[in-house]
Formats: sequence, structure tokens, C-alpha cells
Amino acid sequence: MAREKPEAAADAEATPERSYREQLDFLNPIAQPLASRKLTRKLYKCIRKAAKHKQLRRGVKEVQKFINKGEKGITVLAGDTLPIDVYCHIPIMCEDRSLPYAYVPSKSDLGAAAGSKRPTCVIMIKPHEDYQETYDECLEEVSSLPLPL
Repeated sequence: MAREKPEAAADAEATPERSYREQLDFLNPIAQPLASRKLTRKLYKCIRKAAKHKQLRRGVKEVQKFINKGEKGITVLAGDTLPIDVYCHIPIMCEDRSLPYAYVPSKSDLGAAAGSKRPTCVIMIKPHEDYQETYDECLEEVSSLPLPL
């Protein structure tokens, strides 16, 4: 069992990572507003910090439940999730409750930023004083993104 882990890590490193531009080819038509490359990096950084402090909501069911309960935070959705029906109601819920949301190109990168080996299509970042500055930067930029009509 101990031998399998280094081999798996070597396989993961050998897999070429797609660039931001290559990931854009796999986006859904509903992936608006899409975070820029710079904002995507900031969001992943904020997600990593939030994961350390257990301030994340991960997955459609959990995020949906806490949006309904009135929890505040930034909702980050993966733009390459298929079928779209899985999570197309989340942006509408966010708009109804005035929560900021943005799409990033890759669900596997989103899952990795959250410290998971599995890809995830929706994450909600909750505010916390230990990474408040990073959170506020992301909140400001995500809020300034134009909402789709």
C-alpha cells in the first residue's frame, strides 16, 4: 500500500496541466460571469486559506442548503461541469439573496484548491478574520463582475 502512493503522485505530476486558455475550450454556455486568470488565481488562494480554517461549503447539496439558510459568502462555480442541470439553479439562488458568484474554468482545479482529490463543481467561501484581506479582495472583484442578463 505504501508503494502505491509515490506512483500515484508521480502519475499526477506527469499529467500535463492545461493552461487557463486551454480550459476555456471546455466551458458551458452558462458560465457567466467568468473570472479572469488573475481573479481565478486569487479565488484558488482564498479557497486554500479557507480550507485550512474549515470555512468552506463544498458540493451542490451543501452549498444549496446553506444559501437557503441565509449564510453569506462568495460562491465559486466550475464552468466545465456537465450536465448543466446539476447546478444551473445555484446562480439564480445567489442573485435572489444578493450573494456574489463567479465561474472558474476547471472543476478539478477547484477541488484541488479545496484540498480534495475529487473535482467539485460548487464551493462557497465563508468570511473569516484570518484571511479577511484576501477574502475582501476577492469579494470586491467578484462583485464588480457584470451579471448575465
